Amino acid sequence: MSIMKTSRRRLLQTAPGLAAVPAVQAAPAAAASNVYSAIGVKPIINARGTFTILSGSTMLKEAREAASQAAQHYVHIDELMDAAGARLAALTGAEWGLVSCGCAAAITHAAAACVAGGNPDLHVRLPDLRGFQKDEVIIPGHSRNVYDAAVRAVGVRIVEASTPAELELAIGPRTAMIYILAGPGADRSPLNTETICGIAKKHNVPVLVDAAAEILTVPNVHLAKGATMVTYSGGKCIRGPQTAGLLLGRKDLIQAAWVHSAPHHGFSRGLKIGKEETMAMLAAVEMWSKRDHKAEWQRWLSWLATIEKPLRELKHLKLTIHEPDELSNRTPALQIRWNPAETGWTGAEMERILFSGEPRIATAIAGPGGINIVAYMLHEHDIAPIANRLPAALAKQSSQPQAPSAPSANVAGRWKVRVEFTAGSSTHFFDFSPDGSNLRGTHQGDFVSRGISGKINGASLDFSSSYSERSGDSLQYRFTGAIQSDGSLRGELNMGEYRAAKWSAVKV
Repeated sequence: MSIMKTSRRRLLQTAPGLAAVPAVQAAPAAAASNVYSAIGVKPIINARGTFTILSGSTMLKEAREAASQAAQHYVHIDELMDAAGARLAALTGAEWGLVSCGCAAAITHAAAACVAGGNPDLHVRLPDLRGFQKDEVIIPGHSRNVYDAAVRAVGVRIVEASTPAELELAIGPRTAMIYILAGPGADRSPLNTETICGIAKKHNVPVLVDAAAEILTVPNVHLAKGATMVTYSGGKCIRGPQTAGLLLGRKDLIQAAWVHSAPHHGFSRGLKIGKEETMAMLAAVEMWSKRDHKAEWQRWLSWLATIEKPLRELKHLKLTIHEPDELSNRTPALQIRWNPAETGWTGAEMERILFSGEPRIATAIAGPGGINIVAYMLHEHDIAPIANRLPAALAKQSSQPQAPSAPSANVAGRWKVRVEFTAGSSTHFFDFSPDGSNLRGTHQGDFVSRGISGKINGASLDFSSSYSERSGDSLQYRFTGAIQSDGSLRGELNMGEYRAAKWSAVKV
């Protein structure tokens, strides 16, 4: 396997572009007519990366063909997974492998294996762990994240540790597993992966590493550091099905993880994996060892150079190609930076402009004055549309914003808020402390309070609140609305990944 391991930054304002960049032609118009357009869904050019909300990656041709062939025949699923496990072991160097219904499912199955060990008497009681010998999972402080919900789904109690000494004290007879999120936190912390695995080995405690967004290393870097199991997303850089994941590692635990997965009954029945995903994932792993990763990297660089070239004429932009060397989301990216005070728009506003226009381009926000064009998930036919659209979007100067109007009413004080969700409602409270057009205060939700920040412009309101759980779960609420003639408030609530709601408020 050949992977680029260098890291360098290149200022394109002063350095020449890549030589001999091939000309890129726009995709034929017929390409826009596809299965999504037929039901009214507008396709996206994905220049942001392997985000699940953007449907991850596109499957390799070989994976698509394997899924199509698998769909035409019947097999016994237990026999299929036994054979796939042995083949994954041969391909990756791990003792055994498992194809799951996504990386989060692999984490859940691994945790169940460590708690129940393939015992059906225990399996049918998950996630009710009353009477279980092992019901705790240790997570280092640096590894708490939104995805550890997949561990908590088994019903375990989470115990945190932030130093080697704390980890030694945390491990006890009820410890089923240690979970680590791969990345800078695990690499740079005093409680790094090798240290954790060394301590865990003394106590015979399994260690699971969540490497969802990483490239697949052969031999596996995490298992080499002493981890017991490691998980990967199938629908990211490996380019298998978006609904597939990999669990690699110690044979007995991986086989127990399969016992605690669908099609077997019990708590994990909803995490079903089919023959199509299994064979497509296996084909994608087969291709990982055959793909020319160095050639892919050079192709990505040439595409970014093509996109960058017309942007050199815009002198207010600073252009940089960044080539990272970390394992996670390893892809070059074109970094585009500007001064929002000069242009009149921020990175978030430019991201919305590009995503809502034609063609529809998803980019990564990079601070108040920047976006990134990420090469990872692009196709050759995407390059010309991006190169054609970006200069016009980034050259456009916004008019200077008008000064806000004085508030049409005094909103200071406490408000009782009714939030209408998709299939239910809740009572929240606002405590507003306005300062001219600036709106500050507190938003009391169902369980916690968070600060308010926003603006009042005449009768219009635009303010936000946010908070994050220790686990990594976060809620980002943006309220827009208006002061009504009767003095009440009413408007729309954007909840980010949790979609939208309506709200109304009366003073109390």
